[in-house]
Amino acid sequence: MQAYCMTCRTKREMRNPKTIKTDNGLPAIQGVCPKCGTKMYRIKS
Repeated sequence: MQAYCMTCRTKREMRNPKTIKTDNGLPAIQGVCPKCGTKMYRIKS
């Protein structure tokens, strides 16, 4: 699953993706950037 990394400013493949719910109840995927280690999020639509 790809997501945008705010630190690297590019789209990258997420490492360790997990399905979560945001505070307002939307489903999302949370993972880690393989290059810099920053948390990445992608809202499911």
